[in-house]
Amino acid sequence: MENNLHNTYLFKAIEAYPYELEKAVEALNYALSYDPENTKALHLMAKVHYEQLGDYETAKTYFERALAVRLDVPDLYPDYIRLLINNHDFDEAQKLIDYAKTVKGIDKAGIALTQGQLYESLMLFAEAEKVLKDAKHLALNNDFIFYVDDILSRIKKKKKIQENENRIIENQAKQEAETKPKTWFQNRLNNLL
Repeated sequence: MENNLHNTYLFKAIEAYPYELEKAVEALNYALSYDPENTKALHLMAKVHYEQLGDYETAKTYFERALAVRLDVPDLYPDYIRLLINNHDFDEAQKLIDYAKTVKGIDKAGIALTQGQLYESLMLFAEAEKVLKDAKHLALNNDFIFYVDDILSRIKKKKKIQENENRIIENQAKQEAETKPKTWFQNRLNNLL
């Protein structure tokens, strides 16, 4: 009979996280000592380092270990993509998003949401708006749709601010061109005419 003691510790860790971090980490350490390739335990340990400790590099290592064990675990991808976006690893995040779309059982609306967050981080607001509208169409619950609506309203505000800043920069460039002092050569040509 197989020993499932690591699952007992994993369940304790899941129950304790995020409210009793000490118990959660202790249980995760026990679970990982029994089974160092337990994807769920590696995922939860990555979340502890990312969400609670702000240790992006260690969290990234745990996510990479979990994906090295099993690529077909859909729960890993949204958290890992958010970590990469927050860590400004944008190219890596895009590659992971592209791969995640091929994983069977993945939450396509959640992946579209992370794609929108990536575009927002890159200040590509029009693309973010389009992808988030797609996420709403893929959504299977109203809470997710309301959440995406909030994000869309934030992106529209950012887009408007960006357009205003671009307009101001263009106007300043036009004014500088019009008020730019004439060069010596232009003055000489005007005097000759």
